Amino acid sequence: MTSAAPTRPRILSVIPPMTQLNTPYPATAYLTGFLRSRGFQAEQTDLALALVLELLSPAGLPKIKAAAEAIPGKKRSNTLKVFLNEFDRYLASIGPTIALLQGRDSSIAHRICTRAFLPEGPRFASLDNYVDEEGGDPLAWAFGSLGVQDRARHLATMYLNDLADVLREAVDTRFEFVRYAESLAQSQASFNPLATALAAPKTLVDSTLDTLTLQAIERSQPAVVLISVPFPGSVYAAFRIAQTIKARHPKIVTVLGGGYVNTELRELAEPRVFDYFDYITLDDGETPLLALFEYLAGQRPRLNLVRTFTRVDGAVRYFNTGEADVPFEEVGTPTWDGLPLDRYLSLLDMLNPMHRLWSDGHWNKLTVAHGCYWKKCSFCDVSLDYIGRYDAASAKVLVDRIEQIIAETGHTGFHLVDEAAPPKALRALAEELQRRNLAISWWGNIRFEKSFTPELCLQLADSGCIAISGGLEVASDRLLDLMKKGVSVDQVARVTRAFTDAGVLVHAYLMYGFPTQTVQDTVDALEYVRQLFAEGCIQSGYFHRFACTVHSPVGMNPAEYGIKLQPLPPGKFAKNDVQFIDPTGVDHDRLGKALNKALYNYMHGICLDQDVRSWFDEKVPRPTVARHKISRALSGQS
Repeated sequence: MTSAAPTRPRILSVIPPMTQLNTPYPATAYLTGFLRSRGFQAEQTDLALALVLELLSPAGLPKIKAAAEAIPGKKRSNTLKVFLNEFDRYLASIGPTIALLQGRDSSIAHRICTRAFLPEGPRFASLDNYVDEEGGDPLAWAFGSLGVQDRARHLATMYLNDLADVLREAVDTRFEFVRYAESLAQSQASFNPLATALAAPKTLVDSTLDTLTLQAIERSQPAVVLISVPFPGSVYAAFRIAQTIKARHPKIVTVLGGGYVNTELRELAEPRVFDYFDYITLDDGETPLLALFEYLAGQRPRLNLVRTFTRVDGAVRYFNTGEADVPFEEVGTPTWDGLPLDRYLSLLDMLNPMHRLWSDGHWNKLTVAHGCYWKKCSFCDVSLDYIGRYDAASAKVLVDRIEQIIAETGHTGFHLVDEAAPPKALRALAEELQRRNLAISWWGNIRFEKSFTPELCLQLADSGCIAISGGLEVASDRLLDLMKKGVSVDQVARVTRAFTDAGVLVHAYLMYGFPTQTVQDTVDALEYVRQLFAEGCIQSGYFHRFACTVHSPVGMNPAEYGIKLQPLPPGKFAKNDVQFIDPTGVDHDRLGKALNKALYNYMHGICLDQDVRSWFDEKVPRPTVARHKISRALSGQS
């Protein structure tokens, strides 16, 4: 006897503030595409974009002004003074500036570039750093004599950042375009800070988000609302959205999931979370949601839920039957239907060429394979499903999805969001794209492994690859071995040069502060980086400070890496980052300032012949790396 098909509830998937403003974060597109493929009535909305567009509008600015005016004059910062003094100019310029960033009105770019149209707050002071000795155009180094649109969008982005500063100072001290109220959730063992914030009087940002939430509910009339939180900086708003829904529509089922949940809430024991969310699911959502919908329809016992937290008799319970996930080939094609693709903002904030891809223009998000085929790096959360479970799709399926997405969105640019796209799968993808004579542009993350031969790099470039990123990390063979990266510095040099020679932009993820990393290691790493830039192997890079997480090999086996973990604070909420004691005692924060200063100059071709020790404020040892080590590696010498 077969069971009846489960009732199909109307579903609304929500992107909460703040994620990205230039293109939709992909979680809802993936889920909506899957659910529709299974016959569900599924819609999606981006409340992050809606919130920013509502606040930064001719209707929103007067409300921000009122908040700024409520601050006594003696307590107003220069940011607030400029905003209030120039308010009429802000009010006149906000509409055209947003239209420019949305690609709807390019003509205003010429006025913006005169530097006489937009009011300029403190954010514009950074342009003084770029004036050359002859007092020339401060942006000429970045945009040359042409580039009117890019130059205007860079100025417009600074203008929006000034307004974000006004919002933060006058309305909500936690406001950010990307890390909104992040401290309330990031590795926060106690739920108390978040609960206190949610119980506090509402700010203009809160009340605006409330209104937008209720409008979205009214439009979609859902029975279930799915909220995906990828980052700590979207958690507060997600809870605020759920709070608003529960207050007005208590019968709507609210479900929380996403990258933040998958990493930080795996040991959730805080019952108060379920005042806002009825259910919380871990890892990929397809199977847990299908099981949940069957349970809600009375066709599955609660005991048979999949990777799902809920509150039972006042206590948090976790249910997991261990059912297999939906195979990657069967999850369907992402859909952006319902998202206003013509209203996203192409920002031009950081002039780092790779970071520009993140914030500039619409990119269709696509995954080549679920998880990581390598899954050995000691700093990575390899024990978690999103990395540890590798599952690939055929090139035919991938290109079918690409063609469907282009037909829907009209955009041919793709960001491959894999942890590390497999070279074998990329070759097959390139061959299928070439076979169908399909013209797209794509970029994504890889491992700099020897499989990326010059021949393969050329083929990938011919298939549309415009940029790749990969982890060089500490740029030390000793530490790369300790990290279990499976690559050497020499190998990285050859692979990155092959991509560069194929016309592909190369970005290197760099790391400092890894366990047992000495000052000598840091100086040597910077010397390697200098040579890689000088030899044309990489064009972009970013140094980030190592953070130990509880789900990584370092966090699970600290003794193997020569460190001792500090006790985690008691609590029932989030758990991810863990502090540790490194016997080297190096002040990595101080060294990091020198690394970032050097890298900024290297990306602009400056000081590539300069001794790397000159970047440090303190005396550091001479590099032990031979000055022409990379050039010899490229020529095949040891």
